[in-house]
Amino acid sequence: MTRATLLTITTPTGTPDPGDAGFVLADFAAPQVRVTDLSVTRGDGVFETVAVIGGHPQALEPHLARLAHSADLLDLPVPAADVWRAAVQAGVADYLQRNGGDAELFAKLIYTRGVEGAGVPSGWVFVDEGEDFSAPRQGIRVVTLDRGYRHDVAETSPWLLQGAKTLSYAVNRAAQREAVRRGADDVIFLSSDGFALEGPTSNVILRSGTTIRTPQTDQGILAGTTQASVFEFFAARGYDTVYEEITADELTGADALWLVSSVRQAAPITALDGREFPVDAALTADLNAFLLSRTS
Repeated sequence: MTRATLLTITTPTGTPDPGDAGFVLADFAAPQVRVTDLSVTRGDGVFETVAVIGGHPQALEPHLARLAHSADLLDLPVPAADVWRAAVQAGVADYLQRNGGDAELFAKLIYTRGVEGAGVPSGWVFVDEGEDFSAPRQGIRVVTLDRGYRHDVAETSPWLLQGAKTLSYAVNRAAQREAVRRGADDVIFLSSDGFALEGPTSNVILRSGTTIRTPQTDQGILAGTTQASVFEFFAARGYDTVYEEITADELTGADALWLVSSVRQAAPITALDGREFPVDAALTADLNAFLLSRTS
C-alpha cells in the first residue's frame, strides 16, 4: 500500500467555481497522466519541490512565486497560487492523517502545458517521505563540469530557459551520473567562460573570510529559496552576504563551500575536483538546524 498522497489540480489557473476547491484527492497508485500530455512527450512544464518539516511546508510562498516565474518563462498561463497553496496544505494534512510520524516529507508541484492540442494546462501535487539526507549533511565530494553556455546566456538567449525550473531534467541527471563516474557525489556547473553557476539541483554557497557569497542569479541560475534562508542565517551571525559573479578560481580558493537545496538542505563540500576542503561541522550543524526549524 502506497503511503504517498496525490492531488489532481482541476483549476490550475484562474479561479475555481464557488464551492470547488480547485483540486481533488486522487489515487497515487492509479494511472493519472495522459500519454499525450506534453510533460510526457516534450518535458514541457515546470515544477517545484517543497520540504515539509513537522507538518510545515517550508518557504511555500517563495516556491509558489518561483513556479509562477518559471511558468512565465515558458509562456504558460499564470498558476492559481491560492489553489496550489491549498492543495499543498491539503496533501500534507492527508499524508499525516494516514501515516502520522515525524519524518521529513516533500511536496512536489507539477504544472504542464497539458494534453497536446487541448490548450488546457495540467497540474498535480504529491506528498511523500523524503530520502535520508543525514550523510550528505555531513559532507559531499563534488566535481565541476562545463555547462556549455556562457555566464550571460539568460540575457543573450532567453529561449534556452536558463533560470526556469523545467521538467526537462535529463541533462541534470546525466551530470550527476558523471559525478559518480568520477568518484564524487554531486556537481557544480561552470560556464564556458569560466564562472561558477549552480548544482544540478542546488545553489552554491562560498565563505570567503567573513563574507558569504553566491553566484548572482542573472547568469541563468535558479533563484534558491533555501539559499535565501542561508543568507538570513549568516547575516544574523554577523557575516556579510553578497550576490556576485564568481570565477572558477575564486570557487577553488574559498575557505568553505556548501551546496544548498530545499529537501537536502545544506551539504558541506569536503572535496572539489580532488582538492580537500575543511568542514566546520558545528557551523554546518547549526545551519541545518536553522533550516529544518523553519515553519514558513
